[in-house]
Amino acid sequence: MKLPKSKINFGTEPTTENTDMDLQEQPEVYDLLILGSGAGSKLLAWTFAGRGQRVAVVERKYIGGACPNIACLPSKNVIHTAQIAHFVRHSEEFGVSIDNFRISMSAVRDRKRGMVQGLVDTHLALYKQSGAELIMASGSFVGPKMLEAALPDGTKRLLTGKNVVIGTGTHAFIEDIPGLASAQPLTHVEALELDVIPEHLIVLGAGYVGLEFAQAMRRFGSKVTILDRNYRVIHGEDDDITEGLQSLFEEEGIELILNARIRNISGVSGQSVRVAFEQGGVESSLEGTHLLVASGRVPNTKDIGLELAGVELTEKGYIKVNERLETTAPGVWAVGEVAGSPQFTHISEDDFRVVRDNILGGDRVTTGRQVPFCLFTDPEFARVGMSEKEAKDKGIAYRLFKVPMEAVLRARSLMETRGFIKCLVERDSDNILGFAAFGVGAGEIMACVQIAMLGGMPYTALREAVLAHPTIPEGLISLFSSAAS
Repeated sequence: MKLPKSKINFGTEPTTENTDMDLQEQPEVYDLLILGSGAGSKLLAWTFAGRGQRVAVVERKYIGGACPNIACLPSKNVIHTAQIAHFVRHSEEFGVSIDNFRISMSAVRDRKRGMVQGLVDTHLALYKQSGAELIMASGSFVGPKMLEAALPDGTKRLLTGKNVVIGTGTHAFIEDIPGLASAQPLTHVEALELDVIPEHLIVLGAGYVGLEFAQAMRRFGSKVTILDRNYRVIHGEDDDITEGLQSLFEEEGIELILNARIRNISGVSGQSVRVAFEQGGVESSLEGTHLLVASGRVPNTKDIGLELAGVELTEKGYIKVNERLETTAPGVWAVGEVAGSPQFTHISEDDFRVVRDNILGGDRVTTGRQVPFCLFTDPEFARVGMSEKEAKDKGIAYRLFKVPMEAVLRARSLMETRGFIKCLVERDSDNILGFAAFGVGAGEIMACVQIAMLGGMPYTALREAVLAHPTIPEGLISLFSSAAS
């Protein structure tokens, strides 16, 4: 079957001959109408358009959503460049002498921009190939299952769908701290566009975004200070993980100010900023040139007419959904972070599978699925399944297998032996409960264990496996051959 020709409207040309009054009377009807073009949304669009359905996606700014434009992939591009800078700075350890070198942040930024443009071009090609219509416009609900798309040229289109999906994502949270908003702080979006190396970067938040950017900027040459209200970085994880990360950051010269309460902020980021805070009952202050806010995310649910669509929100402002990702409005679904799903692109992609199957008459749910994740510091931290903290909180008995990264021969050959790998195995069986790694290649070795978990394999299958030597996953043999505690 030949696919219908794709339509991509950037607001430069009218797409209908109807007048505004006619539009109000005769909305354009689609089989599937989607607000937001993130991971789950675009996969739904391409899939159903490829099946011959009429599909439209209304996207305000970022083709493909945050991940390829301003989040996951661009940040990892910059982080990798920072790792190269780190290697060059320590080149003599590898027997390579470099007299001097310099870092051009504008070149770092342009390299990232080139990658992003390539990803956007790929997305546009997939829209064309599938036949889904991409409408670049600001969308808001004006009634049940009905959107008004305001195009950049001032015209509007009225759209309705037999099924409607909301995938508007989240944005960086700016706390209500005196002076913070007026300081015009960087978020991850602006940080990825820096064309200068900050002289002194102050990072508010010791979560994923804060830690990744802090290490990258330090390796580019910035002085970096992290402030966080908790006693530990990524405080929800096991103590050995947080202690390992804190030791890493301290060795790289990153200042950690933990258990701190920010009182007020003055100045402007990019020029001079001053952060006043209280720590352990003592008032203090810190001055820097740039300020990065990395203290959480909030859903993009404001001013898009959800109340007119019959879509209710949770107490935290996310779209209220059930385990099938149905909202409180019939025929309206939500995917990704705006639906309160774990804030990872791969989870939004699984949300796509849930909604796809349910629209097609199935009964797929989000409950019970695995949520793997990786923190892309160097070295990485990755985990899937239960942590020790979670197992203890739930009263689940387990055996702990744990070895240092130096037990992984590939890590030794790379001379990157910082960290460890560990695995929780159910006490009365050989079932794997959870796995964590802090070390080189942590994300890849985690995936090996996750596949075993998905297949219901006992840990002994990995212990007895014939794995290529020398590779990072080969360390699993050492791990499961060690004595459990």
